[in-house]
Amino acid sequence: MEVIGTSGYFLAASAYAIFILLLLAARNKTLAGCLVLVAALLVFTSSLSAALQPKQGFSLLIVLAVETFKLATWSLLIICTQVNITSVKALVTHPKIKKYLVVWSGLSILCWGMALFIPESVKFLFSLLLLLNLWLLVLLEQLYRNAEVRVKWAIWSLIIALGMATAFDFVLFAQAVMVNQLDFSYWYARGFIVAVGMPLILVSTRRIKDWSVDVFVSRDVVFYSSMLLISGAYLLLLAIAGYAINYFGGTWGDVISIAFFILGSSVLAALLITEKFRREVKVFITKHFFSNKYDYRVEWLKSIEQLEIGENDDYYHTATHIICASLNIDQGALIKKHPSDRYKALYQKNFNLKATDLDFLASVETFCQQHGWIIDVREFAKVEHSYPGLTLDTQFCRQKHIDIIIPIFMNKSVYGFFLLAMTEEQGLLNWEDRDLLFSISKQLSNYLSLNEANESLAESKQFDAFNRMSAFLVHDLKNIQAQLALINSNAKRHKDNPDFVDDVFETIEAATWRLDKVLIQLRNKHVAETSKKNTDIQALILAVVKQRNVQKPYISTELALESLISIDEEFFSSVLNHLLQNAQEATSESGWVKIIAEITTTSLCLSIIDNGCGMSADFIANRLFKPFDTTKGNAGMGIGVYEAKQFIESIDGTLQVTSCENEGSHFRIIIPHNNKQRI
Repeated sequence: MEVIGTSGYFLAASAYAIFILLLLAARNKTLAGCLVLVAALLVFTSSLSAALQPKQGFSLLIVLAVETFKLATWSLLIICTQVNITSVKALVTHPKIKKYLVVWSGLSILCWGMALFIPESVKFLFSLLLLLNLWLLVLLEQLYRNAEVRVKWAIWSLIIALGMATAFDFVLFAQAVMVNQLDFSYWYARGFIVAVGMPLILVSTRRIKDWSVDVFVSRDVVFYSSMLLISGAYLLLLAIAGYAINYFGGTWGDVISIAFFILGSSVLAALLITEKFRREVKVFITKHFFSNKYDYRVEWLKSIEQLEIGENDDYYHTATHIICASLNIDQGALIKKHPSDRYKALYQKNFNLKATDLDFLASVETFCQQHGWIIDVREFAKVEHSYPGLTLDTQFCRQKHIDIIIPIFMNKSVYGFFLLAMTEEQGLLNWEDRDLLFSISKQLSNYLSLNEANESLAESKQFDAFNRMSAFLVHDLKNIQAQLALINSNAKRHKDNPDFVDDVFETIEAATWRLDKVLIQLRNKHVAETSKKNTDIQALILAVVKQRNVQKPYISTELALESLISIDEEFFSSVLNHLLQNAQEATSESGWVKIIAEITTTSLCLSIIDNGCGMSADFIANRLFKPFDTTKGNAGMGIGVYEAKQFIESIDGTLQVTSCENEGSHFRIIIPHNNKQRI
């Protein structure tokens, strides 16, 4: 056997010597070419050392040392091929290379140190070579599965040669770890395995021009690589356990080790062929290392686009169609929970669910509130304990074609549910389907919440508009009532005065006109729009002052107005009336109020000044122009000054207020004009 084994190693050394000469003749100066040459030199050195060792009697550790560097070189070559590393600088700086070298160096130093300085610790070297061979096997498997079809033609012979030798070494060193020594039957056969692989490696070196392979990482690749790694790790643990049994088993150690190896291998095989175990490993890998089945960016943009282009004003309809489109189904329903703990179908697509059909959702709501899960009714019926704690009548759900129940959460509470019916060919939901449905249902819950809030806001705005209109109308009615009350209070003293009687008829006529206007606004449900006409501002001011001078303090005027300007006479009259009334009410009867007005080439400038109680700067800034804020109690509406400011600014004017407490106030109005006419 020794002669045969030595011959095999000499054959391998001769084969690789020829291979080295061919590489030198090719003068391939690329990084990959250099790595192949170094690896070939190490294989030649290892084979020649193994061939000479039985006769020369030197330590087998020399061969194992060369094997350590050989495995590192082949691994670096495979990594460089995977990630297209073509320079020494990139080799040194690439993170994947760095990671491999750090781990390889650390393990090598640790295991070799223990083997050299601790007696009978050669098993650590066997463990090191076992791990390095396993690592190389994983790299080879990833390279081949990731490569494109055209590239596989070039590298398949390399994969077979290295894979065959590496797998053989893996078995060799796994057994060595178990029994703490090499099985020389395997060791001597190893030379022939190495020799047979050389021509295959030569073929790949001729086919691969630049040793760069375009690869992508697929889920299946990592799954099978992971299963291979799991197998290797399991065998390594098995070897350690076997060594312990052999160490403590005494004379029965070999028998126990063999029985244990067979038993452990059977357990490993059972695990690897168990569908549940394989599925769980695959889901774990897919979920944590790969992009998902769905491109969430695409799905998210797709749902946004559907929300934007949705022509139907019924947002419940839109939401239901989007959740159905995500799974390519045409049957779904949106169910909302009402405060009375009843459920109502807001929209049904090809469903016919009655209110009484939805009572079963009460128990579903409790479960979903606790767990937040999407419920696949088919899985609940088939897989026992798949939804612990859930009570569900699956037969009823199947009769109503309810297959999927998706909870809709708003503010961490269940808002309602999407109910979906799946087609016969669609399988159970997996975790990716659930993640997609969760993300879309979350988006749609925000969409529903926003639309319901907009609907409530629009309704509130309608009421607000009506209330605002009512406030302005009441304000007008209050002014009319004040005019009529003033007539009534002065009637006894002045009823025989012809001028008073004339004023009464004028006031009643104006009040009648204004009441007609109020009634028109109530019928039309909006405040009447302004209408401009050329107005004699001086006459308008004098008329308002005359109307206000029925009470003290009397208002004095300083007017320099000789032009007509275009303005809404009624609104402007109402604004002046209110501002003058406020000035009179803020001033004692012994005080004074005056109005100063002039027309410049561009503006009407008007000032209302009094020496009354005045206002603080804080009141002017925060309360004066705030609607429905009044200091008159129930006697005022709090919209007079607000209405004045709104009117003046609507015609591009300005209203400026200066005031000091206990000194008086000054309201300055500037209204631009561009069409004044001489009177």
